[in-house]
Amino acid sequence: MEAVGSAASIIAVIELSAKVASLCFQYSSAVKDAPSDIERLQGELVRLNTTLHGAQRLLESPDGKRLQTSQGLRNGLIDCSSQLSQLQSRLEKKLNPGSTRKAMSRIGFRALKWPFESKEIDSIIKNLERYRDTLSVGLAVDGATQVLDVGQTLVLSKLPAANDAAFDSYANEHTARCHPRTRIDLLESITKWADDPRGEIIFWLNGMAGTGRSTISRTVAQSFADRGLLGASFFFKRGERDRGNATLLFTTIAAQLVAKERDLAPHVRTAIENDPSVTSKALREQFEKLILKPLGNLEGGPGVVKEVVIVIDALDECELDDDIRVIIYLFSQAKALSSVSLKAFLTSRIHSIFQLEDLPLLHRSPSTLLTSTRRTLAL
Repeated sequence: MEAVGSAASIIAVIELSAKVASLCFQYSSAVKDAPSDIERLQGELVRLNTTLHGAQRLLESPDGKRLQTSQGLRNGLIDCSSQLSQLQSRLEKKLNPGSTRKAMSRIGFRALKWPFESKEIDSIIKNLERYRDTLSVGLAVDGATQVLDVGQTLVLSKLPAANDAAFDSYANEHTARCHPRTRIDLLESITKWADDPRGEIIFWLNGMAGTGRSTISRTVAQSFADRGLLGASFFFKRGERDRGNATLLFTTIAAQLVAKERDLAPHVRTAIENDPSVTSKALREQFEKLILKPLGNLEGGPGVVKEVVIVIDALDECELDDDIRVIIYLFSQAKALSSVSLKAFLTSRIHSIFQLEDLPLLHRSPSTLLTSTRRTLAL
């Protein structure tokens, strides 16, 4: 590629990254012999893409001209582009028309093979991590006036996030939303709940399978995003490594919050620096150190309370019932925040463990009682 130092050049690398991610998605749908390697590569591509978009925002900012000649940025983009081009070439080779395509037409996608060994993926991921660090360092050195944006990029690179967990992820691009003239009463009640400063912390929507909970969740999440209220979203999905359990729930939510709210970055960064292993600690520690305390440190204007809504869909598809109980309890602690109004919109199938009155409270005192609005969907 030509000498890199412009916003146009970084856009080209972002587009290349998106092409490789799309190819990986095609393989993930057709290949069954390397799901772990594909998922690991997809995860690194997501983190790289976050860094690249952070760099793009800096380059397009009023002070971006000072970054155009950054040698660190130049080297990182050139190396990154080279690695991504090699990946694209090898991935496309198996998908191109020819003998492989003819074989696939006869026996189906079983003929498609993942073109990398696990050791190769290890090396590729290490290279991409190194290029990502080079980009971040280059931006940090030459973009001192944009410290907070660089801080976001650095923090996001340290927060492991679940692939396709957000409502607007690539995998969910074509999933259904509510028709504009359906579910009107329910959607209005959800909006009123979110807008009520004295409303309950949790809105719990449950129903039998087939009642359209996830469709409503995506519609609600889009509505909150359009209004600037959505802090993060996480859609559980049984059987998927990243979304079938709560391991990456709070780190994913923290990453989305940091990407949206730049002032959170230094507080989350401090938490990680004080405890580098916090991203793999118990759910309670992750929530308190990466979400609750950083939000509590946000400073609003006089009398201003920032509204943030978290959307979590299909709690019943989380593997461990005990984790579900902890998740619900932890969100109830958001009522202790003063400068931020944090609320959680949750959905699940009807299940005996989801009876709020039966949930064992971790601390039995009036201040820890769960507060929620509950609605049940009917077929």
